[in-house]
Amino acid sequence: MANQIRGTFFLFLLALACTPRVHSQQLHVAATGSDGNAGTSAQPLATVEAALERIRLMRKQNKLSGPLEIIIAPGTYFLKKPLELTGEDSGTGEFPLIIKGAGAANGAVPAKGAGTAKDAEAEKPVLSGGVELPPFEEVSEKLWKIQLPAIERFGGNIGQLFVNGQRAIRARSPDAGRLFKTRSAGEIIIDTDRRSPSVAIQKIDLTEEQAGVLKGLPPSDLQQVIISVQHAWDRTRKYLQSFDAENASVYIAGRPMHPWNTLENSSQFYFENAKAFLDAPGEWYLDPSGTLYYVPRQGETIENSKAVTPVLDQLLLIRGTEKRKASHIQFENISFKFSRYLMDFRGNEPAQAAAPTGAAVMLDYAENIEFRNCGIAHTGNNAIWFRTACSNSAIRRSYLHDLGIGGIKIGPLHQPSGSEDGKELVTKHITVDNNIIRSGGHEFPTGVGVIIFNASDNTISHNEIADFRYSGVSVGWVWGYSHSVSKRNKIVYNHIHHLGWGELSDMGGVYTLGPSEGTVVSNNVIHHIYSYGYGGWGLYTDEGSTGILMENNLVYRCKSSGFHQHYGKDNMIRNNIFASQVKAQLEATRVEDHRSFTFNNNIVYFDSGILIGKPGWVNARFEADNNCYWDTRSQDIRFGNCSFSEWQDSTGKDRHSIIANPGFKDAAGYDFRFKNKKNISKIGFKPFDYSAAGVYGDKEWKKLALFDPQRAARFDQVIAEREQDD
Repeated sequence: MANQIRGTFFLFLLALACTPRVHSQQLHVAATGSDGNAGTSAQPLATVEAALERIRLMRKQNKLSGPLEIIIAPGTYFLKKPLELTGEDSGTGEFPLIIKGAGAANGAVPAKGAGTAKDAEAEKPVLSGGVELPPFEEVSEKLWKIQLPAIERFGGNIGQLFVNGQRAIRARSPDAGRLFKTRSAGEIIIDTDRRSPSVAIQKIDLTEEQAGVLKGLPPSDLQQVIISVQHAWDRTRKYLQSFDAENASVYIAGRPMHPWNTLENSSQFYFENAKAFLDAPGEWYLDPSGTLYYVPRQGETIENSKAVTPVLDQLLLIRGTEKRKASHIQFENISFKFSRYLMDFRGNEPAQAAAPTGAAVMLDYAENIEFRNCGIAHTGNNAIWFRTACSNSAIRRSYLHDLGIGGIKIGPLHQPSGSEDGKELVTKHITVDNNIIRSGGHEFPTGVGVIIFNASDNTISHNEIADFRYSGVSVGWVWGYSHSVSKRNKIVYNHIHHLGWGELSDMGGVYTLGPSEGTVVSNNVIHHIYSYGYGGWGLYTDEGSTGILMENNLVYRCKSSGFHQHYGKDNMIRNNIFASQVKAQLEATRVEDHRSFTFNNNIVYFDSGILIGKPGWVNARFEADNNCYWDTRSQDIRFGNCSFSEWQDSTGKDRHSIIANPGFKDAAGYDFRFKNKKNISKIGFKPFDYSAAGVYGDKEWKKLALFDPQRAARFDQVIAEREQDD
């Protein structure tokens, strides 16, 4: 057999050597192929890696002059290591390297017989970072197991488990969907000799019910218990150092808490990783001996159930260098599935937006890279990161879902040394267009749908972003007014909704940071943003946000307010509809000497809560005029402690604004079209087509983007329960 493979490969090389210069080259890959084959459709290769090696060889022999295509047949391809491309694999502007799944090249129409976009997703070839586990064995009707004696094969541990393509939940208490509230918390600094202490012990005091979860666990099990604490916008996750049953306290260790976000008594938490917690369908637990236990969900049988666990942290790496970037590479009609996140023995320190965590697909020093009609799913980490020195690249019409952390990350965490706008090392001109990005935060609740760190001139447009525990879109990574390269980013025509779920605080539909001159946030529809404590905002200009235009946005049903500025400079908020927020409609926090923002030509409509939620709105330096305010319950709208006329006279703001019904067709049913434009014409409001927000294309793609009504109903239930508790 080996001689036959070598002979076939020799004939392939001989034919290649005798061919002058080919006009084009296609290499085919199929799960039934062999890497010793010629790579034709009749004799496909077995792996993408082998196809890349063939192309590298052809390039070295100067045998290429046309387009290069690697065509992958439907099937699952289990990766032994991440697929890696470098500058050596670059195509050209005229002849890019194209790696695509066989079938619909651009995803415009589902494959014949598929019927729906979901079916088309199933037809994509899958590059998988997972391994299939042995079959389940029955322990009892409600408990199965798998023996995994060679646990080192999985890195000594398992981070995530998927059964029949559905994410399982590590055994926890309380069960998923609920969280404990801390009774109190404190910290003891251990390393006090250093100018900046590096070691601390945190103490968390429990209620009797919470302590009861741990009582009775043997010491060996207690050593494996993990506590996950969600405090404000952060999450801290650690192994328990000790449990004081008598005083109902647990202790964890690590770096000292940031003074601006400690484990105070409004935090929420849960315990996980003990067999005693294994009590709900879909939960799993790995015993240190190598036995994996699983509680089956309704409808699952041993015969029809297959378990997969990820073993790779990354599935695709595109790594150029400063001298030779990876460039002109296209990926079409491919699914990347099953990436891993493993927490090490030190646990996770708090980090806003889970910023340091990696992604299933990572790009550095790359340009003119495009992903079209691809899928990324079942990740332990983020979906994709255009990180260092990436430019002129895009991800379009792709389906990113069931994400362990967040969706798309753009730019590095640190500004390139000495960089200024437009310098080569600044990540820029990344387009994220017409994607479905939803269901994230399963490993880190702090994951963001799309986040732009230190990067400029990027466009986030026409995306469906939903079902995350934290912010939908985050732009900028500088706190305050120091230099930032994050300029001229466009966040336009996105549908951003059902975020927060009452788990984290200080979050927004669109969240901005730092000097951002030229950045535009427009024509987005943002709704159902609900935080745990403070800060469930629709549009949120946070620390130092500067030079941002926010216009033609529809923002409704947010917990804290539709618009909030913590502090910033010269932001323009105009021609937006802010409607039916829960607690308040508008907020501002810090009073500064300069003009903080301008608030003109907006409609503020509400039927619950108050108009102004923070006193900063009354005292801050900003301009406001030609706005329409309407409270369905009363025409005596209060601006803080002032009546409307007192507000106008004392501040000089809203001189030409009105208290009037804007004339929506059915605001209670979230139909914000106008049946009468008489009043809005008085303030110069220009109606915009908010139905244009979200994905576009064929009807099946739009249908796939629709939010699950059961999830929406569950979100409403969460809000109702939280509001009742308040």
